[in-house]
Amino acid sequence: MFKVLRDWMQRYFSDEEAVVLAVLLVLAFTAVLTLGGMLAPVLAGMVLAFLMQGLVTALERLRVPSGVAVGLVFALFMGVLAVFMLVLVPLLWHQVITLFNELPGMLGKWQSLLLLLPERYPHLVSDEQVLQAIEAARGEVGKFGQLALTFSLSSLPLLVNMMIYFVLVPILVFFFLKDRVMIGRWVKGYLPRERALLTRVAQEMNRQIANYIRGKVVEIFICGVATYIAFVALGLNYAALLALLVGLSVVVPYVGAVVVTVPVTLIALFQWGWSDQFIYLMAVYGIIQTLDGNVLVPLLFSGAVNLHPVAIICAVLLFGGLWGFWGVFFAIPLATLFKAVLDAWPRQEPSVAPIL
Repeated sequence: MFKVLRDWMQRYFSDEEAVVLAVLLVLAFTAVLTLGGMLAPVLAGMVLAFLMQGLVTALERLRVPSGVAVGLVFALFMGVLAVFMLVLVPLLWHQVITLFNELPGMLGKWQSLLLLLPERYPHLVSDEQVLQAIEAARGEVGKFGQLALTFSLSSLPLLVNMMIYFVLVPILVFFFLKDRVMIGRWVKGYLPRERALLTRVAQEMNRQIANYIRGKVVEIFICGVATYIAFVALGLNYAALLALLVGLSVVVPYVGAVVVTVPVTLIALFQWGWSDQFIYLMAVYGIIQTLDGNVLVPLLFSGAVNLHPVAIICAVLLFGGLWGFWGVFFAIPLATLFKAVLDAWPRQEPSVAPIL
């Protein structure tokens, strides 16, 4: 047993750079797991600066001075943030409150529809099954009401934290963009001089993760805006809220589109019933999902991510369980990083004794 372990260590950890890379990865994951809550503004600032770095680099290639490029990109970021806070957040909040107030009426309408099922399909549905379904739905609505009440009572600390984020994160984004060269030089000063493996992994990670994150942000924006325009044009209630859910659903591959279809279908059925308007809405929604999966995704991510669907689902489950929403969002980049490390990891082939 010890010989097998020694041979395995000799094969995969005989290279000094491999040991350094393994230690750095373990330290990084440990820091995020243990200090992620406290360092969340810093991590958010790093991610946003990473997203905007491509635009800064593009402006610098057009011979725009570095300081001016950073200022223009940061001004664009602050403008988008202001629109989000002053326009989108009040609209979404109003629709959430309206939906919460109309939930009892929706439940009553669905209850009356469910009570008709035993009369129309007596061989498939019984009265007891319908009553059990209604009681279960009431219980879930009651839990939702308790959750909303708890959230309202604890909203003051949350608002304070949000204000801290909205002050700290833009400041951090500005300095990460402005001093990115100095910060990179400072980090490299603590790395070994011989770092060919680290450089190879970093280049692959930067190419894959940068393409993925920027592409995913563009996909969220396009899907959300297209869905909002379609829902408003068709007159669907809660168009902004549902469009936000549709946009965020692209973060979770395969599963997100299926999950978000449920509230879209239920609200459309409650508003129009089984009518032509409902069929038109579902047809347009299906076209948007089809174009996203067959046109937009290949266009944005062609060659960026080469992972098997099973690996993607496992990564979403693992990192989502560890870090919640952000774990789900970064599941594919982290899985890509893991794959890049495995592909670049040096291996010493076991020596074979000569045959006499």
